[in-house]
Amino acid sequence: MKKRALLSVFDKTGVVEFAKALTDLGFEILSTGGTYKALADANLPCVEVSEVTGFPECLDGRVKTLHPAVHGGLLAMRDNPDHMARIAELGIEPIDIVAVNLYPFAATIQKEGVSLEECIENIDIGGPTMLRAAAKNWQDVAVIVNPADYAVVLEELQAQGEVSRATKFLLCGKVFEHTAHYDSLINQYLRGQREDCSLPEVISLPYERVQSMRYGENPHQGAAFYREAMALPNTLPAAKQLHGKELSYNNINDANGVLDCLKEFGSDLPTAVAVKHANPCGVGQGQSIFDAYMNAYNADPVSIFGGIVALNRAVDLATAQELAKTFLEIIIAPAFDSDALEVLTKKPNIRLLVLPALAEKNPKGAWDMKRVAGGLLVQELDTDMIDETALECVTKRKPTAEEISQLLFGWKVVKHVKSNGIVLAKGNRTVGIGPGQTNRVTALELAIRYAGENAKGSILASDAFFPFDDCVVAAQKAGITAIIQPGGSIRDKDSIAKCDEAGIAMVFTGMRHFKH
Repeated sequence: MKKRALLSVFDKTGVVEFAKALTDLGFEILSTGGTYKALADANLPCVEVSEVTGFPECLDGRVKTLHPAVHGGLLAMRDNPDHMARIAELGIEPIDIVAVNLYPFAATIQKEGVSLEECIENIDIGGPTMLRAAAKNWQDVAVIVNPADYAVVLEELQAQGEVSRATKFLLCGKVFEHTAHYDSLINQYLRGQREDCSLPEVISLPYERVQSMRYGENPHQGAAFYREAMALPNTLPAAKQLHGKELSYNNINDANGVLDCLKEFGSDLPTAVAVKHANPCGVGQGQSIFDAYMNAYNADPVSIFGGIVALNRAVDLATAQELAKTFLEIIIAPAFDSDALEVLTKKPNIRLLVLPALAEKNPKGAWDMKRVAGGLLVQELDTDMIDETALECVTKRKPTAEEISQLLFGWKVVKHVKSNGIVLAKGNRTVGIGPGQTNRVTALELAIRYAGENAKGSILASDAFFPFDDCVVAAQKAGITAIIQPGGSIRDKDSIAKCDEAGIAMVFTGMRHFKH
């Protein structure tokens, strides 16, 4: 029986060479549209699908392969006598190899100013239908969605005259991965065009592997990094690595945390954020990026060792010279001056990432997801941030203008500290951070210990309310002058009274920022 291959690809990489090799092996080539023209221009014998179906392409190419003469040839099971007898009666010949890749929907939706109509027109119908039909009948049909697999198929055909069952099953799986991703991408795009952004009943998310990793959090765990198909330019997948080793699982997790914290401060003032083990360990602002970094560094010179630093200004020579004095895993910035690069690239292991849009806020309505055994937790990303007008002063003493500035600074930082979290700040920098404790008093004690003498005259930011007045007592002993916290405890009056007794100003936000 004559062997046939159907080739209909948007990405024509290697298709002419593949078709020639198949022809040399005795295959008849069926093709459509642009693929047919490419093969004909290469003087390769091929048959247009319209000759097989008896129908011309129509509706501006929307209908080409949707016909029993194609799908009967794909779906007929060779070991089923009834199937084979029936397609013989109908004059349908089997198709043994299918190579199809789809209209470039992902590239289309990312074009500047693209219309909904153009995006819809780039939803492939016939391609996925052929792929799914061929993959369903994988025992008999070798189906290829990735040009990289042409070589595997040819190697087996040339060596043994057929494609092995194992390879056909592998290719079948790739088809359903591909079509599932394609449909998920369409779904995500269409959701973005609607005003209703409520959480859906069913979630299917399109991600593409960017990098396989040596291991995950620990050496015994496998890991990979995947990129959202429509990742925004202010997110980590858009960063360009200029220097250093490949990013690890922990690097990427921590780098995401440092960017989230930096985004709270925008680009109005030069700002530097240092993160260690997913918690901020130093945040500073200044009149220059050098001053901002020194403020972040001096917040906790011990914890920053082995950490990650993000800056919202280009790294200049003076800042690079200071950065180079400390072992850092990653530095992320919108740009690096050439002399700064010369300094930093002398350190072979440091990773340097450029992300011009790193200070842009995360969009409202984006999702935050956490995997749990057997399920997925999904919530809206915590993008809200209060301003001065939302603060409610609950104590007799009102905070000064400088204290309000520092309270808002500390509030932006504590939002990104694991709960229970406490931040002490003054002079536009953190002076002590107490992250991730099982009780708030211990978190405060840690922050005070890190701050040392710098606790005097600082403000205190707490990510959740005080259930008792014990934190106020500790704050008074440390010389803290003002507190910002959500409020809402049934015992708020105890903490308010203790603040009044100590002369501490306290404001409520009415909003909490748990981060577990």
